[in-house]
Amino acid sequence: MADAASPAHPIKLIALAASLRRDSLNRRLLTQAVLAARALGASVDVLDFRDVIFPAYDGDLQVAEGIPASVQRLGDLVLGSDGMLLASPEYNFSMPGNLKNTIDWLSRIRPSVVRDRWGFLLSASNGRVGGNRGLWHLRVPLESMGMMIFPDMYSLAQAGEAFAEDGTLRDPTQHERLAVMMEQFCGAVRKARA
Repeated sequence: MADAASPAHPIKLIALAASLRRDSLNRRLLTQAVLAARALGASVDVLDFRDVIFPAYDGDLQVAEGIPASVQRLGDLVLGSDGMLLASPEYNFSMPGNLKNTIDWLSRIRPSVVRDRWGFLLSASNGRVGGNRGLWHLRVPLESMGMMIFPDMYSLAQAGEAFAEDGTLRDPTQHERLAVMMEQFCGAVRKARA
């Protein structure tokens, strides 16, 4: 009988780039992370951020109508996974408002859908710190909700010049760094699940 860590029972991840722009740098980076995770035997479902744009969180709306069906669908996907790959742009030194709103809605689902799920955070930016400041802000609400955020985060600086025409990372060192981090993340998720 194969155990939970075997390729016969791959870990299940969901992947989301928190950007609405079709050709966003964060979508490109997430694609590379997804390919690396799949190469390690993980099952990865990629979500479109446009499908998780919800009305602004409103406690009165929740009392009157409950959790919106679209929020519950996302919650069910998170609950059915072992973890999440989340690529987020940095807006004004923090996370995008739409992403924070999504987190606020997910936090209202009971029981918690993110507790004991693993998260790997990525960012890509044209700046010199690669969106890293926004990832530190993103960690706080997710960890407070019980998500186990992988200690290392992947930030890609000067990302506008970082991708080749085929979408791969031009710099072999950056490519290898992402591959190693995905291997470590998937290994941690497998170990936790087993």
